[in-house]
Amino acid sequence: MSAVIDLRPPAATGRLDTPWAEHPRLPCTPWAFVDALRSRGHTDLGLLAMPTVRDEAWRFTDLSPLRRLSLQPARRAGPLSAADIAHFELDEALTRVVFVDGVHSPELSSATADACGALVANLPAAMAVQAAAVEKHLGCHQPSGSDIFTAANTAFLRDAAVVLLPRNATLATPVHLLFIATQAGAVSHPRCLLVAEPGSSLTLIEDHVSLQHAAYLSNAVTEIVLAERATLQHIRVQRDGAQAFHIANTSVSLGHGSHYRSVNLDMGAQLSRHQLDVVLGEGADCTVDGLAVVSGSQLADTHSSIVHAQPHGRSRQLHKCIAGGAARAVFNGKVGVLRGAQRTDAAQMSRNLLLSAKARIDTQPQLEILADDVKCAHGATVAPLDAEEVFYLQSRGLSDSASRALLTHAFGAEIIGRIPVASLRRQLQQRMLAQTGSQS
Repeated sequence: MSAVIDLRPPAATGRLDTPWAEHPRLPCTPWAFVDALRSRGHTDLGLLAMPTVRDEAWRFTDLSPLRRLSLQPARRAGPLSAADIAHFELDEALTRVVFVDGVHSPELSSATADACGALVANLPAAMAVQAAAVEKHLGCHQPSGSDIFTAANTAFLRDAAVVLLPRNATLATPVHLLFIATQAGAVSHPRCLLVAEPGSSLTLIEDHVSLQHAAYLSNAVTEIVLAERATLQHIRVQRDGAQAFHIANTSVSLGHGSHYRSVNLDMGAQLSRHQLDVVLGEGADCTVDGLAVVSGSQLADTHSSIVHAQPHGRSRQLHKCIAGGAARAVFNGKVGVLRGAQRTDAAQMSRNLLLSAKARIDTQPQLEILADDVKCAHGATVAPLDAEEVFYLQSRGLSDSASRALLTHAFGAEIIGRIPVASLRRQLQQRMLAQTGSQS
């Protein structure tokens, strides 16, 4: 494809209160489609404002600390060795694609070839061999016109993880997309696109990690498209640095009879926000499980929207939060049943555990039903550890701290236990134990 030549000088982008206000535009690429996508993102940035607590969807999440930071575009990082990231490796994942501060690192990535014809590659490599498939979906399922963070991700699109599964293909081992933050005071824009054709199947691990503890912003966007009868197990893990800001938008489109299983873990960052949007086609099935573990002064905000757009869909959602210290967790989950989506079966539950008097959890499960032949339910609980359960364990010889540690671990382990990758489960269990003080 011919390149688009832009003779305009690099321009500042976005409103003055955004972390990318003074960041110049990226150079043109060999692909007119990518340049047009970026241009659309820049246009949207000029029209959108940073959300504030006056916006209903952000009323519990104050972005003022992010606005006060002076953040620069992430530079190409210095070389990392395999030893630097060894503690993030997963034994079961033979295919690993690594991005360092948003830039693809082929040296740290493992082989991505597969006998079934699946493509797991960085965006430029994917455009070279599957441009039509990429252009059909990239930027279409997570539009940039309504969210300033998505607009910024699109405007500064450079590298991206692209996974394309052909019809009836099955990958026997998980694919590990590893996004590593190494630079203090930097903004990176991780991007993922997964397209699964009819009858295909995959386990995908989207893993956001850090090698440093200073402030930075990771602004991630993921688009997932499952065609008829496709199956995806999607494990999304956020374990950024203690001072990091992590903003993420995930969009999932489910075709007829497809199956989506998701486990979302938020354990890092000073402030994190994840917006998950799932739209179900006829007979589609989704299970969305989540766990946020926060302590100190952390804030983790999860918003989800599960929309049944066609008949005979089924959805299950269980979201848990564990908050200690002076931390705060937010969950807003909406299940919508559109007119005509008859025989929908949907259930949603929010369960939350407070470990201290200063911790706070705000939860708001919602149902919006426009069809009349449905089975839908939702509920929420917020409570400290059960005093009777603590007393029971103490009566069996455990100390007060050990009893509380055991109960807290059991509460979170229900979600972590649903991850089908044993090495990742072990890593996350160890992190949860350390973060909740359960090792004492």
